[in-house]
Amino acid sequence: MVKINENYLKLQNSYLFSTIAKKVADFQEKHPDKKVIKLGIGDVTLPIIPAVVKAMHQAVDEMGEKESFRGYGPEQGYDFLREKIVEWDYKKRGISIEKEEIFVSDGAKCDTGNFQELFDTNNTIAITDPVYPVYLDSNVMAGRTGKFHDKTQKFDKVVYMPVTEENGFIPELPKEKVDLIYLCLPNNPTGTVLSKGELKKWVDYAKENKALILFDAAYEAFIVEKDVPHSIYEIEGAKEVAIEFKSFSKTAGFTGIRCAYTVVPKEIQINGISLNQLWNRRQCTKFNGVPYVTQRGAEAVYTEEGQKQIGENIDYYRENARIIREGLEKAGYTVYGGINAPYIWLKVPTGLTSWEFFDKLLEEKNIVGTPGSGFGPSGEGYFRLTAFGSRESTIEAMERIQ
Repeated sequence: MVKINENYLKLQNSYLFSTIAKKVADFQEKHPDKKVIKLGIGDVTLPIIPAVVKAMHQAVDEMGEKESFRGYGPEQGYDFLREKIVEWDYKKRGISIEKEEIFVSDGAKCDTGNFQELFDTNNTIAITDPVYPVYLDSNVMAGRTGKFHDKTQKFDKVVYMPVTEENGFIPELPKEKVDLIYLCLPNNPTGTVLSKGELKKWVDYAKENKALILFDAAYEAFIVEKDVPHSIYEIEGAKEVAIEFKSFSKTAGFTGIRCAYTVVPKEIQINGISLNQLWNRRQCTKFNGVPYVTQRGAEAVYTEEGQKQIGENIDYYRENARIIREGLEKAGYTVYGGINAPYIWLKVPTGLTSWEFFDKLLEEKNIVGTPGSGFGPSGEGYFRLTAFGSRESTIEAMERIQ
């Protein structure tokens, strides 16, 4: 008799953003005349930059010629892209990373969800609360959670590190011993950051406790403040205890093209076993690599022309974030984030839950955001808006709220 993986029954009935999509679809079916402004899911709206389009067109032409056609590519990524990543994202910042430590993939979401496969299910994980849902859900699927408690909405084998107004959105180091630590900086959903000094505490903790940091830096391109690190490897000793995930989705508008990469330093050894070799083995078995055309597009990001063009797009979204942040403050809301990140985290009005505020905003102002409770228990009482809408929609949304 076939048996299912019962760990899946521990998941919420629906993924957060699927629930939001259904609510919005139901509303639009009932009110087809209403213009709904979507500032919920962090999907970009600006088109792919010209430098990338040109490179991908050329790559498509190559695929149409016998002499330049390519079939299966290397699971780790083509050298032309891995070398550019090393040069532009690390060497230019004084960080020593080898090409063989870069693994190109189809998304940071996929990699952060898949990387936990390398570890025993008895390992204890630590996550910030609120948190990007994939970190928790992928560990739930693997059975690395223990019993779920309805009252607290928490699993007993997961260490939750609150990130709230009370602690200045700076998570405290775990008091108990943990094995895997998920950090997302700039943070999704709160849009807040840690200084180099604060991040060093986590690296030191991991070294002292033989823990591993899984560091999601998908939004580093939005950082503007000098003391905020763009890579965890800016911190001394991090290459011994940290895996880094980065993405082209928000940086270069690749949400529909799909390209990212994970850095697995050779220095990381677990009981004498190389994580770099294990991840390589996993990828060779379960992944056939990112398409050649996509990787040529990603390579074009690492040109003077490409950097200038994506810089203009990022500035566009940064300005949207400023408009939202200042617009909400003008309307009387308490607001966080939106400076080094494309996310704005606001406190919901007193007397409303985050889902009630979602419904109120949708019904009365026809604006879509993301309820904070969808990111974890400590997200209750907060709400996320994104800066990835069009300028016109962003301005109109603030006018409606005000």
